[in-house]
Amino acid sequence: EHSYPFCWRCDTSLIYYAQDTWFIKVTAIKDMLVENNRKINWYPPSIGENRFGNFLENVVDWGLSRTRYWGTPLPIWECACGHRECIGSIEELIQKGIDVPKDIELHKPYIDAVFLRCEKCGGKMKRVTEVIDCWYDSGAMPFAQWHYPFENKEVFEERFPADFISEAVDQTRGWFYSLLAIATLIFGETSFKNCIVLGHVQDENGQKMSKSKGNAIEPMDALAQYGADAIRWYFSINSALWLPNRFHGGAVIEGQRKFMGTLWNTYAFYVLYANIDKFDPTKYRLEYDKLSVMDKWLLSRLNSLIKAVDGNLENYRITESARLMSDFVDELSNWYVRRCRERFWAKGMPQDKINAYMTLYTALVEFAKLAAPYIPFMTEQIYQNLVVNLDKNAPESIHLCSYPAYNEAYINKELEENMEEVLLVVVLGRACRNAANIKNRQPIGKMFVRAGKILSEFFKDIIADELNVKEVVFTDDVREFTSYSFKPNLKTLGPKFGKQIGTVKQILAEINGNEAMDEIKATGKLGITLDGATVYIDEADLLIETVQAEGYVSDSDHGVTVVLDTNLTEELIEEGFVREIISKIQTMRKDAGFEVIDHIRVYCDENDKIKSIMERNADEIKSEVLADFMEFSAPKGYIKEWNINGEKVSFAVEKL
Repeated sequence: EHSYPFCWRCDTSLIYYAQDTWFIKVTAIKDMLVENNRKINWYPPSIGENRFGNFLENVVDWGLSRTRYWGTPLPIWECACGHRECIGSIEELIQKGIDVPKDIELHKPYIDAVFLRCEKCGGKMKRVTEVIDCWYDSGAMPFAQWHYPFENKEVFEERFPADFISEAVDQTRGWFYSLLAIATLIFGETSFKNCIVLGHVQDENGQKMSKSKGNAIEPMDALAQYGADAIRWYFSINSALWLPNRFHGGAVIEGQRKFMGTLWNTYAFYVLYANIDKFDPTKYRLEYDKLSVMDKWLLSRLNSLIKAVDGNLENYRITESARLMSDFVDELSNWYVRRCRERFWAKGMPQDKINAYMTLYTALVEFAKLAAPYIPFMTEQIYQNLVVNLDKNAPESIHLCSYPAYNEAYINKELEENMEEVLLVVVLGRACRNAANIKNRQPIGKMFVRAGKILSEFFKDIIADELNVKEVVFTDDVREFTSYSFKPNLKTLGPKFGKQIGTVKQILAEINGNEAMDEIKATGKLGITLDGATVYIDEADLLIETVQAEGYVSDSDHGVTVVLDTNLTEELIEEGFVREIISKIQTMRKDAGFEVIDHIRVYCDENDKIKSIMERNADEIKSEVLADFMEFSAPKGYIKEWNINGEKVSFAVEKL
């Protein structure tokens, strides 16, 4: 039994016939092929070393001819006497042919009407019937596109070999091979220096897309539904380009929302407030010495990103660059803009507000240029509005701009590392709040941080503000708040200790958790006294859990430990109510369709607890929500009922 061949297009059974074929004797240049292949940078390297390299090591002669009608006619004429001749140009064909017109069409059927005079016997020579394998056409592309060697010699030599090509993995024995084989035969070298090998696109279940299976997606339909940028971005960031890629709408939309949506919202934020303030960046300069720490951090991150992306793309690391850009956009929006919003809300145009505008403008424009090869249409729209709209001398398209160059003077690695630690502390602090089920609007009295370095007061203030904590304390020891509990792994220690496993369990339950953890970190094992002798237990044989002191919650990651004091005083609880009230009124402003500059009147119904809190904190609440009046009477305007920390209350907002 053996597998039977079927047509890959229509599943019709096939029959193979042996037939005479014209060959190129590639085996004669096998060593040159192998050597030239070693000069190519393959991405991934395993394709060049293994799949393609092994193919070349076992290369066979190239069956060049095909018995078809359409194709490049094989330029070989033969005579009945057995003499054959290969013609290399139109000029040679006209010279040696019989009455060949100067405007001869070189394809069938016209070329078959051309005859040569046999130089051996004087008889008529007729062209052989075969055409050339179309893969030869593809491999001849580097010089054939310039009609070399008949013209454009200098142009061709300037561009050969190509710096970069890319195609799917199935071209290993197709285009990649024909390019290398023909260039080696004619020029003795490879026709390309670098090659990114693309993996196949699969459906969402990991199956190869096929029209016969009904799981193929029409490219134009996908482009119409999701847009070219979203699809380009998905393939760039999802996985290494040479791996199989599962394509489905949900994944594309997620990338569209997470990256493109965040970038667009950040751009829209700038445009909104720049229009309100009639801010024109061409009338100001980015004065580095006057910038805040947050501004300098963003510029450092931007220029570090440009440096990293430029280096990655120089070495064809496309996915790595995309992921770095995605991280930057997240920090730009969810850290810089969110931390600096109030600077854009300041009255007038003080220097700090100018700095914020110019820093954000610079970041948006330079990032758009950086991301233009990935998302060309969105970045073009951003560039047209932010640059061309204001500067008529600027290049008319973002794709005509030079790729961004980093400014080493703006890169401050220490500042970036400090902010990275701040971000990690904030993430851990939020995790602690979630574990304690305490909302972020509820202030907390104190938090403790153990980290590799003690941050300055500036960074402590950021942490305190982000986590709504009154005091941030860096300490070398958090043992007062956390410890560890140990249990034996019965699966591994049960057979070892047998009947004594119960005693081992009791000993582990009574030991000092922090001291035991110190010993494990130092030696990788824990020593206990059993029947008067010291017995050592490997870390892998212990079940270790973090134990938190009552009233404290902790979390750790990357060598940083955060501990939150979850004991709340009456003052802290009231402040939490104030923040919830402000948040609810701000939400109502938005839902009611008020503009950000509209002043309002606030109404509150007769909830005595909420009323007394609002009266004691009236100035703060009114300032935050732009309320000129706050009344405790029958509500008017847009009304909504809320549950604030268990207190039911109705608010109303009315535009003045």
